[in-house]
Amino acid sequence: MFTKLKQWFKPSSKATSPQKASNPKVSTRANASKARSIEASRIGELGEYKINIQLDQLPKETKYISDIMIINPKSQTGYSQIDHVVISPYGLFVIETKNYNGEIKGTRSDKYWRVSNRFNMYNPLRQNYGHIKALELILQGFPGLTYISMISFTMRCRFSIDPDLRKIESNELIVYDTELSEFIDRKMNRLRQTSATPVVTTDQIQKIYDSIANANIQDAALRAAHIGKIKQSQ
Repeated sequence: MFTKLKQWFKPSSKATSPQKASNPKVSTRANASKARSIEASRIGELGEYKINIQLDQLPKETKYISDIMIINPKSQTGYSQIDHVVISPYGLFVIETKNYNGEIKGTRSDKYWRVSNRFNMYNPLRQNYGHIKALELILQGFPGLTYISMISFTMRCRFSIDPDLRKIESNELIVYDTELSEFIDRKMNRLRQTSATPVVTTDQIQKIYDSIANANIQDAALRAAHIGKIKQSQ
C-alpha cells in the first residue's frame, strides 16, 4: 500500500521543464514582425495588380515590359532596376512605382522628398533619370526617342509637389496608380499633336521591346545582390 501511495505522488515525467517554457514576449514580437511582413507583401501585390490593370488598358499599338534589371555603369550597384517601360509610337514611358502612405512633398530640384514629415525618400525623378540613362545605352540604335518619366504612387498618398509635375505638357509626371493609363493616353495625344507621323513605327516598337527583353538580367543571385547593396546604402 505504501508503495502505491508513493507512485501516486511521484512527479509526472510530462511536466514542462522551466528551460523549455516559451517566452511570450519573444513570441509576440515574432508574430508582430511576421504580420507586418505579410501586410507589406499584400500591399505590394495589390499595388502591382492595380498597375497591371492600368497597363492592360493601354492602346493596342503600345507594348510594355515589367520588372527589368539592366546594366548601368553609373549606378552604385552597376545595375538599374526598372518597374515598367511602355513603348508607344510617340515615345517611351519609364515608370517607377512607389508604395508610400501619407503626404509626399518635393520639387524637381530637391535631392530628397519628405514623406509625411517623418522621413526622407530619394527624389524619385532623379532615380528614374538614372533608369532612362541606362535604357539609352541599350537603345543607341534608336536615336531621337522621347522618354517620359512617370512616378506612380498609390491612392494612400496625397501630393504637395511642384504643380508642373501634374501637367500633361511635362515629360516628368507624378500620378496616382489608378490614373496611370489615363495620363499615358493624354500624353500620347499631346505628343501626337506635335508630330505629323509616329516617331516610332510598329516594327521599331517590337525591336525596342526585344532589345530591352534581351538586356533584362534574370539571374536571381545578381538580382538579390543588387537589392542587398541598395538596402545597405540606405
